[in-house]
Amino acid sequence: MHHSGGHPSAALWLLLGILPLILLCFYLLAAVRLRRTARWSLWHLASFTAGTLVIVAAVLPPLADWAHHDLRGHMLQHLCLGMFGPLGLVFGAPGSLLLRSVSAQRARSIMTILRTQPVRFLIHPVTAAFLDIGGMYLLYLTPFYALSMASPVLFVFLHLHFVLSGYLFTWSVAGPDPAPHRPPRSVRLLVIFLATAAHAILGKLMYGYGYPHGTAASLAEIQAAAQWMYYGGDIAEFCIIIGFFAAWFRQRSTLPDALVDKSPLAR
Repeated sequence: MHHSGGHPSAALWLLLGILPLILLCFYLLAAVRLRRTARWSLWHLASFTAGTLVIVAAVLPPLADWAHHDLRGHMLQHLCLGMFGPLGLVFGAPGSLLLRSVSAQRARSIMTILRTQPVRFLIHPVTAAFLDIGGMYLLYLTPFYALSMASPVLFVFLHLHFVLSGYLFTWSVAGPDPAPHRPPRSVRLLVIFLATAAHAILGKLMYGYGYPHGTAASLAEIQAAAQWMYYGGDIAEFCIIIGFFAAWFRQRSTLPDALVDKSPLAR
């Protein structure tokens, strides 16, 4: 067993089990209301629902119990919470649904908040990549993982960080929702490739040097977890790239060529 403290299942289930289901209910209600008078893609609805269910499943038995005792289970849980779950949420376009569901005044207020300097810094792809990929380097190459397994507070914070940083990164580089002052596509594509490379390098470091240290996991268990990270991360990042180019091609098919690079939607 890796977790030497009490298993904070109640707090984790509340934050990543109950809360996502509540948000899904609000999403479904907003989508149904919008579809009475306007169009809302069933793909968006299915994507958000799938992302929510992946996150909820990650904090339920048997996966949560396996992750509690085994680094391989932890890594699968990490992939669900930090990559595949957020991927589904982001491509469900909840921000666009929110903006279309509230009054014009409230929508302008939301966009004003997104344009403030601190928020612009937070949602920049480079910042998001450091929070997401950099956070993983901090977790697995330092004693932080062992500390989180011994502290219920750090344990819950770790799992929240997986979801929030994964969502922020995916949204910043490839999300369909509006993001004011979003960098050009060339910058975002470069960030995607660099983040993919950094993620793969981390998996190799874990496999070759037995990170994270200070746990009861055997080398074979650590190496298996590293392989989960390496190959699972490749699949998730490939999905991000597909979403990135799908949005680009969809935009080019709906805008005249002369306006593609000038339109605010291209950023």
